[in-house]
Amino acid sequence: MSQNLTLKFKDNDLLPLLFGEHNLHLGYLEEKLGIRIVDRGNTLTLSGEGDLLDTAEKILMDLWAKIEQKHDIGIADIDAELRFLKAGKKASKKAKQDITLKTKRKSITARSPMQAHYMETALKNEMIFGMGPAGTGKTYIAVAVAVSMLLEGKVERLIFCRPAVEAGERLGFLPGDLKEKVDPYLRPIYDALHDMMPTKDIEGKIASGEIEIAPLAYMRGRTLSNAFVIVDEAQNTTCTQMKMLLTRLGENSRMIINGDLSQTDLPVGVKSGLRDVHEILEGEKGIAFVHFTKDDVIRHKLVSRIVNAYERQKKHRSET
Repeated sequence: MSQNLTLKFKDNDLLPLLFGEHNLHLGYLEEKLGIRIVDRGNTLTLSGEGDLLDTAEKILMDLWAKIEQKHDIGIADIDAELRFLKAGKKASKKAKQDITLKTKRKSITARSPMQAHYMETALKNEMIFGMGPAGTGKTYIAVAVAVSMLLEGKVERLIFCRPAVEAGERLGFLPGDLKEKVDPYLRPIYDALHDMMPTKDIEGKIASGEIEIAPLAYMRGRTLSNAFVIVDEAQNTTCTQMKMLLTRLGENSRMIINGDLSQTDLPVGVKSGLRDVHEILEGEKGIAFVHFTKDDVIRHKLVSRIVNAYERQKKHRSET
């Protein structure tokens, strides 16, 4: 049975941020929940099934609280609220509410229960492994944790690296030295950094050595102290490379190793160092593994469908 619910907001100046340009946010919420929302001044009238109205009220009030705290909101934040409400996990919800990573450009909160768990785990453990498909926010959240710790003075430098494995492309034909060849493959890390810090700050910290972005080969023989180390595309490390990497960790340092075992570009017959380390280190004190699934993908909705389609095909092939 359809019901009505009226919500009033005090600060008219902030209402456009809640409603979205041309009421985009309200329209999206209507579409997702199957309700109707009518705005009159500082009042919203919601019409629909009672439980759906409760959900809409919870989302709108959470978004309003974010706006009052000077957070930017968008469609992604509505999707995030829906994910947390669907999950219904008190621990994950608490993590989402309690943890905000502050960077120079923006404050960052989790957009899925698994991101909240990942963020909380990264803050509590000196070494964590983020495993799962692309689009789950592993790299972005890892960079956010690292940047916030650098700005708080908890670490002195950030080190970002990945293995220089050709994924169908030929690195040898690209100009420059090894670092220059690998830099384009580290673009997600650069993009995340620019989302969190002014360009001049990034350039200055790279020049001073406070931020280092390099291929995995550059880590050999070093001891990484007072640093936050992030390794991306770790599924493309060999077992020997993974052991070398993990034993670089020095005093007052942390390490996040991310990868997707379904997208290994190693030669046939070469075991992934990420798979190997999972078998060896899972359960060790101070080391945590966070497993993302296709349900945690937060990119465009088509990305989830694509991941699902590939998994169905993989399952079909294994059965035939």
